Amino acid sequence: MSLPRREFLALSATAGTSLLLSACAGTPSAETLPASMAACPAPHPRIKLGMATYSYWHFTKERPEITTVIDKAAALGVEGVDVLHRQMSSEDNAYLQNIKRHAFCNGIDLICLSMHQNFVSADPDYRRKQIDHTLGCIELAYKMGIPCMRINAGRWNTRKSFDDLMAHRGEEPVPEGVTEDDGFKWAIDGITQCLGKAAECGVTLGLENHWGLSGTPEGMLRICNAANSPWLRLLVDTGNFLEDPYNKIEKVLPQTCYVQAKTYQGGGEWYTLDLDYKRIFQQLRAVNYQGYVGIEFEGKAPADEAVAQSVQLLREAMRG
Repeated sequence: MSLPRREFLALSATAGTSLLLSACAGTPSAETLPASMAACPAPHPRIKLGMATYSYWHFTKERPEITTVIDKAAALGVEGVDVLHRQMSSEDNAYLQNIKRHAFCNGIDLICLSMHQNFVSADPDYRRKQIDHTLGCIELAYKMGIPCMRINAGRWNTRKSFDDLMAHRGEEPVPEGVTEDDGFKWAIDGITQCLGKAAECGVTLGLENHWGLSGTPEGMLRICNAANSPWLRLLVDTGNFLEDPYNKIEKVLPQTCYVQAKTYQGGGEWYTLDLDYKRIFQQLRAVNYQGYVGIEFEGKAPADEAVAQSVQLLREAMRG
């Protein structure tokens, strides 16, 4: 017997709402799915490939425009682009919206805004400026429709140049008069003050192992667990754990929202790691990682040639 149209619509709306609520809470239970869907096996982790605009720059050569990198990503068939904030030539809204439009028209997701800041300072005025800078970049990501933003905890800056820091394998001494615990307190406080804006804008903050206090799994987890917010997750750069990378990656993957995959064709700008990406993709699948792996080429070979090779390398590793 057929139902009256009004009653049918009411029942359909109820069923649709139940499915939506279940999906927002996590994987729908078998009771809320149609029998044909409930019988299907769980899907394999869905991992997509992206690239960082930094791959074409490295702060030393002529700076390519963000839209140019979007074109290159589309030509290579990758799905997303990670935008380096310092590579943007403007923060005007028209510029931001043009990047968003250009990405959409080329079938590219804008997957991350990678910014720089440093909360590790005894100067409260300096830390306030870093907080304001981070809040401003969250707004930029929101305007561009970017759902994730790379952040740093910061470092002591007792190595006076990045070249010197790299010569010491990312290690630097704590300055006199303060302690490492002080640094973690400042970093946790600074990041926590940005989480309200992140939630308001729907931008997940990804704390990277970008030297300094977040340069170790223990440091990353200490900060993330202290903040205790769904809007702060971890961002793994595969090239920033210089020793024992696989065990360190494994420790932080359960709380990771985005992965940057370093490649070094032509030899690295500062160092070269021989990374086993088949093994890394196995690690990602083991924790059911669902998201992007963004290529971050940091070698001396010509970028167009090297990024294309990196795409092929990562695709083969992903299949393996």
